[in-house]
Amino acid sequence: MHWPLSLTPLQHGMFVLVGLLTYVMVTRIGGHHRHPSAAIAWVLLIGLLPYLGLPLFLVFGTRKLVRPARRLSRVARAASTDGPAWALQLLGALDVPPPVRNRSIDFHGNGAESLGALLAIIEQARERVDVCTYVVGDDEVGRAVLSALVRSAQRGVRVRVLVDAIGGLRGARRTLATLQGAGVESRRFMPVFRNPVRGRTNLRDHRKLVVADGAVAWSGGRNLASEYFDDGAHGWVDLSFVVHGPLALQAQALLERDWQAAHGRVATSGCARDVDARALDGPPAQLVPSGPDLADDTLYALLVAAAFRAERRIIAVTPYFVPEDALLAAWCVACRRGVRIDLVVPSRSNHRMADLARGRALRALAAAGGHVHLHPAMIHAKLVIVDDEIALCGSANLDSRSLLLNFELMTAFYGRAEIDWLTHWVEAQSRCSRAYEPASPSWGRDVLEGFVRAVGFQL
Repeated sequence: MHWPLSLTPLQHGMFVLVGLLTYVMVTRIGGHHRHPSAAIAWVLLIGLLPYLGLPLFLVFGTRKLVRPARRLSRVARAASTDGPAWALQLLGALDVPPPVRNRSIDFHGNGAESLGALLAIIEQARERVDVCTYVVGDDEVGRAVLSALVRSAQRGVRVRVLVDAIGGLRGARRTLATLQGAGVESRRFMPVFRNPVRGRTNLRDHRKLVVADGAVAWSGGRNLASEYFDDGAHGWVDLSFVVHGPLALQAQALLERDWQAAHGRVATSGCARDVDARALDGPPAQLVPSGPDLADDTLYALLVAAAFRAERRIIAVTPYFVPEDALLAAWCVACRRGVRIDLVVPSRSNHRMADLARGRALRALAAAGGHVHLHPAMIHAKLVIVDDEIALCGSANLDSRSLLLNFELMTAFYGRAEIDWLTHWVEAQSRCSRAYEPASPSWGRDVLEGFVRAVGFQL
């Protein structure tokens, strides 16, 4: 038998041992919480194919960029009365700035309204516009947004555009070259071939955020491409919102961190700046970022806590439902203790792998008493409402990649009007959906689902 690279069996065994020790040291020293199936997949890959597995782990395996020092004074801010005490205390302990009151918050379930609001924000900017997105489409919407950004730059506004290098793979390089020629500053977030030795290639920026003058912010689940704004038969169902007020200033500070992180320079300060909004008496909202640039898995921790603190109802909308095992177990326990859980997912999403991977989770939730609704269209919105006290809306899907790997941004809404609007919206989506009817999978299907769930959301 010829061993790889002319190594003896003993030398090969030592290489495997070194590879496994490297995995353990990187994972434990870095404090990387990892889905059990992902851990098993990495161990098997390194053990069976060490010459491939170890380099892949060093490139793709790192889950956290930094572990910033926490400011313990955050915990005291749970005294705010703008939301449920359990959520405010937890987010404060995780170094998330407290809620701020804003002048206005407007939601857009209609794509045309959302696009009109976005273009108006860009056109009305006076000093600066910052954009962060996962995808910029080479289509009508993408060109409309880029044209508005170019016009703003030409009238003296500082414009910066940050596009994820993987999400915008199809047209990001050409798009950014066009923008730079028009006076717009642009960056691709962590280009694949610039960062492999840093182990950051697998960490993508999935946040969607546009901020103008630190005064108004547009965010939600929509990327800058036509399918996210198309209200026709072939369009996707999505949500976005516009906030006028101090939350935009915090969002601008968060986007500045992403701009610096685009090439691997990650700040070690808090996730967003504090602002003084005491003079305002409008609707409260709170940024809830999550990702490798934060010490903890902020959103994941909040969702697990919500499962145990909920008393009446949890409503969730997501295009991809592949939760980490502990989160799924917490939701099943919530169902069994009497909490009603309504989950809306597309009957068939745009990712076949996601549809395969979700089978076990949907059956488990339904068996525990959860109500699963299959939407006839591709519903891309991301929304979680707990007991009509807190509503989370933004970019994060309920899958392991969003909750444990990506840079994500959700916004927590605590105002009665905002929560009611979102509740009525999701109830309308539920009414046009059909009930999920679980069925036992075949042996082959069960094995395939397990395999896809184990590895499909790690790369």
